[in-house]
Amino acid sequence: MPGGAETVRYGLGNGTPEMLVKCYNRKLEDSPDDSDHKNVDGMPRGAVVRFQNPEAVRQTLRGAQVRTLFLDEREIRKHSNTQKAKQNGVRETKAATLTSLRSEVTDKSPKGTVDTPIIPLLDVINRHRDYFTTSSCSGRISILPQPAARRVSKNKASGGSWLYISHDPADPDSVLDLVFRRRSDPTRNELPEDDHDELVFRFEPLIVAVECRDVAAAQVLVSKAIASGFRESGITSSNKRVIIAIRCSIRLEVPLGSSREIMVSREYLRFLVAVANEKFEANRKRTDAFLEALQSETGGFVAAPPAGGNYENDLPGSNGAPGYSCLSDVEIEVSGESEENLYLWGHSACALENNVENGVLVFGGFGGMGRHARRNQSLLVDPLSGGLRVIRVGSGPSSRLGHTACLVGDRMFVIGGRADPEKILSDVWVLDIQKNEWKLVECSGDVFRPRHRHAAAVVGSKLYVFGGLNNDAVTSSLHVLDTDNMQWTEIHVSEEGPCARHSHSMVALGSQLYMFGGYDGEQALGDLYRFDTQASKCRWKKVKSSGRSPHARFSHSMFVYKNHLGVIGGCPVRQHCQELAILHLRLCKWRHVKLESTGEDLFIRSTANVVGDELVMIGGGASCYAFGTKFSKPMKINLLPLKLRDDNFKPLVRELHTDQIDILKSDKRRQEQVQSSKTSTEAPDLNSKSEPMADGRGQHVDAYWVLKLEKKYAKIGKDILKKFGWLDLARKVYSVEGGIHICFPVSAKFSDVLKENQHNMVNSFEGQSDHIRKPAIGAKWLIDELNCSKALDILKECGATKLDKDLPAGLLEELPTRWERLGDIVVLSVTSIKNPLWDSTAEELWPVIAKSVNAARLARQGRVASNGTRDSTLEILIGDNGWVDHRENGIVYSFDATKCMFSWGNLSEKLRMGSLDCRDEIVVDLFAGIGYFVLPFLVRAKAKLVYACEWNPHAVEALRRNVEANSVSDRCIILEGDNRTTAPQGVADRVCLGLIPSSELSWATALRAFRGEGGMLHLHGNVVDSEENLWTEHVLESIAEAARSQGHCWEVSIEHLERVKWYAPHIRHVVVDVRCRQAQK
Repeated sequence: MPGGAETVRYGLGNGTPEMLVKCYNRKLEDSPDDSDHKNVDGMPRGAVVRFQNPEAVRQTLRGAQVRTLFLDEREIRKHSNTQKAKQNGVRETKAATLTSLRSEVTDKSPKGTVDTPIIPLLDVINRHRDYFTTSSCSGRISILPQPAARRVSKNKASGGSWLYISHDPADPDSVLDLVFRRRSDPTRNELPEDDHDELVFRFEPLIVAVECRDVAAAQVLVSKAIASGFRESGITSSNKRVIIAIRCSIRLEVPLGSSREIMVSREYLRFLVAVANEKFEANRKRTDAFLEALQSETGGFVAAPPAGGNYENDLPGSNGAPGYSCLSDVEIEVSGESEENLYLWGHSACALENNVENGVLVFGGFGGMGRHARRNQSLLVDPLSGGLRVIRVGSGPSSRLGHTACLVGDRMFVIGGRADPEKILSDVWVLDIQKNEWKLVECSGDVFRPRHRHAAAVVGSKLYVFGGLNNDAVTSSLHVLDTDNMQWTEIHVSEEGPCARHSHSMVALGSQLYMFGGYDGEQALGDLYRFDTQASKCRWKKVKSSGRSPHARFSHSMFVYKNHLGVIGGCPVRQHCQELAILHLRLCKWRHVKLESTGEDLFIRSTANVVGDELVMIGGGASCYAFGTKFSKPMKINLLPLKLRDDNFKPLVRELHTDQIDILKSDKRRQEQVQSSKTSTEAPDLNSKSEPMADGRGQHVDAYWVLKLEKKYAKIGKDILKKFGWLDLARKVYSVEGGIHICFPVSAKFSDVLKENQHNMVNSFEGQSDHIRKPAIGAKWLIDELNCSKALDILKECGATKLDKDLPAGLLEELPTRWERLGDIVVLSVTSIKNPLWDSTAEELWPVIAKSVNAARLARQGRVASNGTRDSTLEILIGDNGWVDHRENGIVYSFDATKCMFSWGNLSEKLRMGSLDCRDEIVVDLFAGIGYFVLPFLVRAKAKLVYACEWNPHAVEALRRNVEANSVSDRCIILEGDNRTTAPQGVADRVCLGLIPSSELSWATALRAFRGEGGMLHLHGNVVDSEENLWTEHVLESIAEAARSQGHCWEVSIEHLERVKWYAPHIRHVVVDVRCRQAQK
């Protein structure tokens, strides 16, 4: 019953009855239009809300359908516990299912194997972390004998076995021959003997059953299937497991008669086969379209990862693309007040830094402790310590959600919102953070109409508000509130601007407003606009960018960090909700950064605030009938990797986008206006310190200059820089030399002013008079009266020094963009930060990088040693030693990473070896290493016994640890030394040769290890991709020749070629399975 509610009555034991109301609404995502569920407003879908009496229920539901059940409250809670247990079991079920798919053992289907035509489709679906297939059929044409209807019980489906079945278009002659000609020849008759069996000719299209992580994931895949032509797709189960069926209606079913008498002619049967073949072709086209939609990067599902990659962690666009990286997010461990106070959505949050209070100030929203409802509580979160406290103030704003809150100085402005479904607000409340008191302000000027789900941002003392929703009316108005005189002004924008929208986001950077996404009443939006608040002509301009733009969304969050604009979360919920879309504002280029999340967070109607180098996410969530209400826990995301990669990046003029050139031109025009008002007195230049670039050109990038002042002159310096717009607000002020000096980041505008005033300065001016400095420090009115030239004089008197923070481009290219994890060690690539110029900063640099990637220990990969044991040369940068415990597929690998190699790319081959059934087999691994394949054979494949040969003493030490740690030491014999002398003979059923680039020197040793009847070789090698056939022929001939030379009469054949990964351009790491068996006499 959409939009209705279920009421559960129970007693508290004190004689006072309460009512629990559970909202029903089949929309699985955050509703873009509140009218869609306004009859049950205040109750998130699936939530259970307490009411004291039926009258309170009626007032809240306002006409929604209600039915009363008498249940125990424990039944209400039971559903939540069931859902948690189900989520924990999905991953285990998927692993078991995929293992069975890889197995050579036949399945329970009549065919016994997966249909070849849809293996690519199943592969793409199963590679996604949210899905796995449980059954499938690519489509088939069949003739099925089944019992006559009169003999079938009501409770049983009719059975039978296929007389004819094809998963390809049918050959008419074969079908006619089977049905007609063989009836006249008893020796060829394959029709059933039961006279009462009916013969049915069928065409059945593709059907795939997929288990999904949750209903939201199911909805995404169903929508893609429907869009590709499988219009009967849908969710078939959402109780214990979320199962969807992908299917369509282009089926055909025609009775041909009985097993005793065929009732159709040959011509008609030929016609039926032709119709079925046409439907088969239509089915194939839809299947191909569905596969293409899933593989398309713009399709928002998943692109195929590199060979041997880890599909669990891949996202579209990763695939080794330059600039793609991971960010770590961690839950904030809340102390003080209960964490449940932050279980909110539709709230507001402001970052407080360098104020009386520090942290994130949260106000209002829906959720909170106990009964979920609208709130008017003010909370302060310290993201560093996790401290949470309630700010106790007097009377303040009414409870609300969908409002905005912006910080102007030490005042937080709360605007609009929704108090209940029929009360939309337009009031303006101000919280004075220093005085800790609320005030409702009366505003003058243009009319500001009630609204909620609008967006607001601050530039200077002006607060800009765009869009919003009032009942069914969506607006595109842009208002500005002057917080000095509390006057509203509606800005009438020239030319065409953004369409009306709500649930969008807007941020400010300098004088620019950026707005993204939202909902226009019919669809989600994915456009990005910019508005210059200081331009003489008021107009929005659509930002032109390169790279893959974020998908259309609403109810998301946006933030600015350094020179980056970030978009996170929102609706519709997609697989990439754990992904940040980052726009480099200088290059206007999008890239997408994966979150290494530890939870299943839904950043819907949440807030995002930058505090230092961390993005603090508060609240958000969703609700649905099937799973109830879910709130996201408070999180923080370390943004330092963005700074490391881009903060010192030097955009070349040819790389600047047209949109950014417009901004620079606008800044230049404003600068010229300032310069025209200056006196003709030539202002002095500040002393500039910089070092030439590594290539000797000595070029500088003005955007990264800083101005260094003694701490006692920092206040006056900051005031001057802010007055003339010279302070770069996008970067952070910092101290150096133990706090003796303060460094202020200055803008390109400041650099241009200096270039036009060519006096040279020295660093200090001993003996100079203090008559300028002291009045300026103590009297603000003197600073207000300064012109540009006099301001530079004062900075000179204060001993200001301009420093160039430019870096050679060669150094920037060495900053890591990708890394790998071994246990608690993050391993950087071999080329990361190798230039000797980094050495002077190593003591400070490595801890910063370790923090940014959330690593306890940090290391840099080295080249593989060219000695016979192929030792690791990994270098530990932070940490005492290189021993790690790495868990993979349920197996623990313990080893010293500075001495032993470990390859992530071999995961697929280790999984393949582990999926074999070796329960009665003896295996010999001639290149055991730390147990790369020994452990999968023992732990997963259940080998009876494994002989492990290894000559690297460091690897042997690790191998001994690993067989003990995995409790398989009783089935493993370790043979240390050269396998050509230590390997056993005449014992093996299976031999593994896992050495690359070639193990050819031990091929004869492997054959001697076999028992007399032969066995299976798993032979690794690096092969040029165009020479695979030549290599396999060489393997076949060499193994056969070696077997003959040892006196064996074996048939040698290649059963399988596995492509593991790309080792180098055009060179693959491959494994060939070679079967040696006794020749037939």
